Amino acid sequence: MASGKQLVVEDKQRAGAEIVYGPEDCYRQSIDLLQELGFPKGVLPLQDLVECGRVRETGFVWMKQKQPYDHFFEGSNTRVSYATEVTGYVEKCRMKKMTGIKSKQVFLWVTISEMSVEDPAGKKIVFKTPMGIGKSFPVTAFMTEEEKQKYLEKVNE
Repeated sequence: MASGKQLVVEDKQRAGAEIVYGPEDCYRQSIDLLQELGFPKGVLPLQDLVECGRVRETGFVWMKQKQPYDHFFEGSNTRVSYATEVTGYVEKCRMKKMTGIKSKQVFLWVTISEMSVEDPAGKKIVFKTPMGIGKSFPVTAFMTEEEKQKYLEKVNE
């Protein structure tokens, strides 16, 4: 019975969603979303996306992959695990109530529930746990090589 309730909540959450399917369309939509929100393109390096959706009215988004994926971010020296489905609520420079993301800190896996670009210059990105404990990193740690190049050119002008 409990799973039935979960499906009802999920259906309500996704009502009125714009949904795309397939790796190319999902990748394009996820990159567009990150750029629109002010995040670097590499912050959600999901693989083999099969479905992506967004409810503009509520800010709810989801991204489904074929299987879970672990990624090592060299720039922050952090291992991050992405579940088959990653969800959250988005607004400019912020993604909150996130599910499906864990970061390995020393020997423990820690749930990541929020990420934001809080400093006015957009040079730091902050990740928070459900307990509100946060850690910040340079935004460049999550940029693609192309973004880093443009960022460095801009900084050096």
